[in-house]
Amino acid sequence: MSEVDRSAPLLFVINAAAGHQDLEATRELIESALRASSRVGELLIGRPQDLAQVAQKAAANALSRGGAVVAVGGDGTINTVAQAAYAQGCAMGVLPQGTFNYFARTHGIPGDAAQALQVLLSCEPEPVQVGLINERVFLVNASLGLYPELLQDREAWKARFGRSRVVAFAAALATLLGRRRQLRLRIEHGTEVRNVTTPTLFIGNNRLQLEQVGLAQAEALDQGSLAAVMLRPIGALAMLWLLLRGSFGQLGEADSVQSVHFQRMLVTPRLRWVRRRVKVAFDGEVSAMRAPIEFRVAPKPLYLIKPASANGATGQAGGGA
Repeated sequence: MSEVDRSAPLLFVINAAAGHQDLEATRELIESALRASSRVGELLIGRPQDLAQVAQKAAANALSRGGAVVAVGGDGTINTVAQAAYAQGCAMGVLPQGTFNYFARTHGIPGDAAQALQVLLSCEPEPVQVGLINERVFLVNASLGLYPELLQDREAWKARFGRSRVVAFAAALATLLGRRRQLRLRIEHGTEVRNVTTPTLFIGNNRLQLEQVGLAQAEALDQGSLAAVMLRPIGALAMLWLLLRGSFGQLGEADSVQSVHFQRMLVTPRLRWVRRRVKVAFDGEVSAMRAPIEFRVAPKPLYLIKPASANGATGQAGGGA
């Protein structure tokens, strides 16, 4: 859907885990912005276990009425709504409430809720590229190995110490210094097949995130590709040095970092004792998926309400296979 009927309601999908006080503040902000713009909207609040179903119904409703579904929350909520919006083919908006908000920021959507509402109420849907991991949508990144472990540890730290970038960084340090297993993978992309040993395989679909750590593959996203980053097997101190280089935007200059761009990549664990289900992370969520794991550029775009891109960055739906 490339246009939104401004007389149709905007369907806001909100995670009930936000807490009563935050929910009330969000409700008041949204309702005030809708009244000021003479627009209509519906707030749909779902428990975490019900959020996917709420999002699916909202996306179907939005499509039938010519409106849009809006994700209100962090990476997990945004991904859940994106799954539904992509499947239905309806337009989607975002009111980001996460820590890093890479998806929103890379598409010009402010982190401030009031400013994000102004974008939502004044802009039109634009096509943006999304990735697929075994047919599940990811917007920012997907990964195997160390990164899923890091995310799980980070959530445990946040539950104990609160949500902040300092806590996230401290959790990352603890994960990197802990015990970890090397992945032994068979990787196929294009005509190339190779066996690799790496602590982590990271797939990026967000130019801002890749640029911040200094990876040149960020430019490949504009040509309808995804970026893959692998680390050679290294020790804990070398891993910490890489983390420091990444914080200064110099990760791409490290000899232990390999990166390629692709449209489709098939990844198969090579060890017999590895279970058929592999732990993966996508957009901040951790799940188990059946191997082999396929990463690819989605064959159609997601239509996101955002400021128009001057250069079309990550705005095209790349080829699929």
